[in-house]
Order: sequence, then C-alpha cells, then structure tokens
Amino acid sequence: MASFPIPYPAGLPIGESWLDCSEQQEIVFPYDGSSVALAPVGSVQHAVLAVDAAASVRAELAGLSTGIRRTLLIGIHDALIERTDEFEQLLVLETGKPLADCRTEVARALTTWSACAEEIAHLHGETVPLDLQPSGVGMIGYWTRRPAGIVVGITGFNYPLLLASHKLAPALAAGCPIIIKPAPNTPLTTLWAVDLIRGVLRDQGVSTAAVQLVTGGIAVGEALVRDPRVAVISFTGSAAVGHQIARDAAPRQVVLELGANTALIVASDADVERAVDAVIRGGFYANGQACISVQRILVHDTIADEFERMLLARLPEVRVGDPRDDSTRVAPVINEASTERILAWISAARASGARVLAGGHAVERSIAPTVLTDVPHDALAWCEEIFGPVVVLQRISDLGSAIELVNRSRYGLQAAIFTRSLQRAFRTINELEVGGVVVNEIPGFRSDIMPYGGVKDSGTGREGPRFAIEEFTVTRMAMIRP
Repeated sequence: MASFPIPYPAGLPIGESWLDCSEQQEIVFPYDGSSVALAPVGSVQHAVLAVDAAASVRAELAGLSTGIRRTLLIGIHDALIERTDEFEQLLVLETGKPLADCRTEVARALTTWSACAEEIAHLHGETVPLDLQPSGVGMIGYWTRRPAGIVVGITGFNYPLLLASHKLAPALAAGCPIIIKPAPNTPLTTLWAVDLIRGVLRDQGVSTAAVQLVTGGIAVGEALVRDPRVAVISFTGSAAVGHQIARDAAPRQVVLELGANTALIVASDADVERAVDAVIRGGFYANGQACISVQRILVHDTIADEFERMLLARLPEVRVGDPRDDSTRVAPVINEASTERILAWISAARASGARVLAGGHAVERSIAPTVLTDVPHDALAWCEEIFGPVVVLQRISDLGSAIELVNRSRYGLQAAIFTRSLQRAFRTINELEVGGVVVNEIPGFRSDIMPYGGVKDSGTGREGPRFAIEEFTVTRMAMIRP
C-alpha cells in the first residue's frame, strides 16, 4: 500500500476553522493504483462560505505592515522547509512523478516563498510630474500599489506545491486574502501546506481566513470565478479551461498560465552533444507533464542524422520504473485516461505517416520514452500539447523556416535554440512569438524569480514573485493641491 499518514485535520480549511465535507475522494498512487488517502470534496456552498470569509478579512490583510507580511512569508518558508522530506514523499505518491522531480519541486517552492518575502520591500510607487500640463501646476502627484482584493488561485495537477506557492506567496505579499483550489486528483500536498501556512498566520495574530482551500469540480470553480467579490483569478491549466475562466471573470483581472507545445531549435552550428543532452533532460522530466518540456525538436538538415543517432543512443538513460526510486526518470502519467489519450495520439500520428523511432508503447502503467519523426503538422502530437514522455523530430533547412514553424503554433510559452552564433541567438529572441527564449539550455528552464508566462493561447499575465505581486495589486494615484 502507498498510504500516507495525513498530518492535518479532516475537512476543508475555510474561515477560521476546518469545515466537514460529506463527500470524500480516494487519491491513488499512479504507479500501482494503491490508495494514498481520502481527500475532502468541496461544494458550491463551501466556495461561497470561503468568499464570505475572505471578504470579511480583506481590510485586515490590506492593513498589514510591510514588516508583518515579510515576517509571515519567512515563517511560512521555515515551516515548510522543516518538512521537506515528507513533502517530497507525498508528492511522489499523489502525482506519480519521479522522486528527483519532486525534490526539485519542493526546492523551487521554498525559493518562491523566500523570494516573495524579499520582494515585499520593493513594492512601491513613484512621483508623477503633474505640472507637465498647466492645470497641474503647483500640484503634487504620486502613485502607490494597493492590494487588489480577494485572489482565487486554481492550480494544475502536475506541480501542486510549486504552482500553489506561486499564487499563495505573492497574494500574502501583496496583502490579499486568497482561496486556493487544487486539482481534484492532487489536493493532499496543498492541503498540508495550507494547514502549515494557517498555523503561521495564527502565531502572528493574523486571521487564518486569509488563506483558505476549497476542493471540488467544475461547479465549485465556476462559483469562485464568477463571484463579483473576487478581484483576481490566477489559473494554471489547460487552454480551453483558461479561456472559459477569462470569459466568466470578465472584466476582472485574470492571470492565465496555460499550455504549450514547446519547441527546441538545433541550428547547423549547434553543439550537437549538448543539444541531445538538453532533450534527454528536458523532454521527459515530470513524466513529460510539464508545459515547457521539450515536445518539438527542429534540427537542421546537415546535422539531423548525427543528432538522431546520438539521441537514440542515449535514450536508455531515461529509465522507466517506480517513481520512489532515485534512478527513475519516467513513471506513469497522472491517470489511465491520460495514458490512453497519449497512446492514441501516437497511434494517430503513425497512421498519418509518422515513424516511431523509439517507444510508442506502454511499459506496464508507464509510457516508454518516445521519439517520433515525420509527424504531419496537423497531427495532435505536433500541434497540441501531448503532456507525456514524447518528443517529435523535424528536419529544417534554415533558421528562418524554423522560426516560422515555431510561430505557426497557437501556443507561445517558451522556446529554445542551440547555436554558437550570437546573430542567430538574437534573431530567435527577437522573432519567436513566445514569452521566453532560452539559448543553449532546455526550453523548460525557469528561474522562479523571473517573469514567466506566455502569449497567444498560452495565456496572459506573468508569474514570478515581483510580477505576480504586481498582478495582485492595483495602482492608486494621489493628486494633491497644497
């Protein structure tokens, strides 16, 4: 059995206490289907109560001093770091990700909390020369940033602790109460983190209703998003759901971190060995369930044969096995439905003329690391986000055609190029229609302090401590005639 001793109360953390839930859901370990724990399933009524409670403490949160908010975030960081090992174990069980990836997730979440704590001191405004116009002569003008109000954070299943941290920490830093809604199949880690966070709030004399958590399905999410008292919705997940959230929330602020079919360009002058290594490291981590993992690899004709040989030779390094094992790099994806969908996309690509160079089949519950080539550009494995351990090789004749091919996608989150040429590097930085361009490293590179987000169907707004805090605040202008 993969059961985990749940160290927090039953029910949901709403208001100042934990409310009972009549419905529960079994969370299973994707590797073997065994039970991890029972999780509470919230209702629309729980969502309404959470917004009520958040509204009641909005003024309290907005009035917290910079020093208190910084103390809170440092205390939360310290509370989480004391349980690093346990968080890693729980993440493995509820997500099925390899232990190595779960260790990375916890470390990055901790960085996010500490970085947000330091960013609080840099939240400021500036003066405005109102006397630029005659009507403003003799006046004083300045603007500050003020908390926007209630934040709703909705997270995906693939990085439950990290994604929640990128919403929880900036909200508290900005002085906003927040309601977090984790993915239905991975709520356990977030529930525990919220329990620890509320403990720190309580110790500092701050209302625990500042941080609440509601689980549940579509109806719960809609109740949170459509409530006019909510000022900002921050969502990480699929493009289709994100677009619906934007429609439901209008005209209020939304931050959408959505999907991608991330591309890596390998130019004719690239260091082929390093580029292959980037695919091995960047194409299969988190079982391929990362929105900026390598999916499309555009390799120049002159080096394509060499690249393909080297990639296939190194593919056995991507070991398939039990995610609790340190050496495992690929384990089962989140559930059987996802497994069937990925295999169906591979089969459809093959039926359309694609060749399977490696993998393409199941290994018990897992999908073998897969390399496809000659995939038609209208096949789902090329034009949509496969979200599994699958990469697609495409030969290109020149950099211009590669850039055009990358930009033809409806997505635009991040992309990468391997090249020795500064000219080529800066051309891709300037011409690729994405939120971030990585040169000579995996396109999945993300520093948790940088502005992170996409364009087109990959979303709107930016995460990262400084940038998320700004998304959760509004400017307030002061215009004074002495």
